[in-house]
This record gives sequence, structure tokens and C-alpha cells, in this order.
Amino acid sequence: MTTPPLSRYPVPKLEDLPDDIRARILEVQEKSGFIPNVFLALAHRPAEWRAFFAYHDALMEKDSGLSKAEREMIVVATSNANGCQYCVVAHGAIVRIRAKNPLLADQVAVNYRKADLSPRQKAMLDFAMKVALDSAAIGDADFDALHGHGFNDEDIWDIGAVAAFFGLSNRMANMTGMRPNDEFYLMGRIPKQK
Repeated sequence: MTTPPLSRYPVPKLEDLPDDIRARILEVQEKSGFIPNVFLALAHRPAEWRAFFAYHDALMEKDSGLSKAEREMIVVATSNANGCQYCVVAHGAIVRIRAKNPLLADQVAVNYRKADLSPRQKAMLDFAMKVALDSAAIGDADFDALHGHGFNDEDIWDIGAVAAFFGLSNRMANMTGMRPNDEFYLMGRIPKQK
């Protein structure tokens, strides 16, 4: 069996990329031990790559009322709803690592309502799913429910923004046929070898 390409579109060689993009990719490779395919596949269009990762980082790397693990749970739940294999696999690995729980990502991907989550986290994912699948129906009652779980309006913005951004990411990954790296499948499932 041959391995499918990582994208339907041409994937530039690392040495052919603009210096800033190449430097960021090498930094990610140094930290994780491999280059996630999303970095290479989206580099097909450098200006869009820069915008995508700037917004990604603004949402996913900041301090907020949501933990980094919770933000990743939003990605996994909504990506599953959008049928995005790349994001479920890649961000599932990140959930396992950030939550320090090898079971949680699979639970969230399959059915977050039955996952080992707090009522607060389930409310967060209920809202994220509504943003992902039925945003026209969002109303004051949705905000009231989240306020009842201790989320403030900025937290609610973050939940919605992560769900919306990854709606874009899911659609790009599906359209390009982006393939998850094999490395993601084992990350956070077994202890790291020292």
C-alpha cells in the first residue's frame, strides 16, 4: 500500500520557503520532533499561511479563562462534527498531552456528552458545537447558560472564536486532503522514552 500525499496541492520544499516561515517550521520541528503536515500543506500560499498561524496563535496560545486543554477539546469536538480527520487526530494528540489524560481525546471526539468532563466543560462544548453547526440560532439563553457555569463574556468569545476558526481549518484540511502525521496517533498515549 502506498502512502497518500499529504495534500492535493503542491507542498513546497522547506528550503524554498520564505525565511520567516521556514524558521517557524524548524522551531516546531525542534520542539515536537517532526513537522506537522498542516505547516507544510498551508505553506503553498505563504501570505495565507502567515495569517492562519497568526490567528491560530492569538486564539490558542494566550492566557484566558479557558485552559489550553479546554481550547483543544473545542477543536476536537467541533472537528469531529465537521468530519475533519486531520484536526481530530492532531488536536486529539494535543488534548491527551495538555490534559494529561490518554482517554479524554477519544471520548470528546466520539461523544463529548459521555466524556469524563465537568458540567462546565460540557456546557462549553455545547456552545462550541452550536457555533460550529447552528450559529444562526445563538441567543441570549446560550450566554445565560454559560454565565451560570462561571464563564464571562470574554471566555464565551474565546469558545466561539476557537470553534469558528477551526471550522475554517477543518474545511481547508478536508478540501486539500491533508493527511495527519503518523506521529500524532501515539502522542500522549504511551509514556515518552527518555
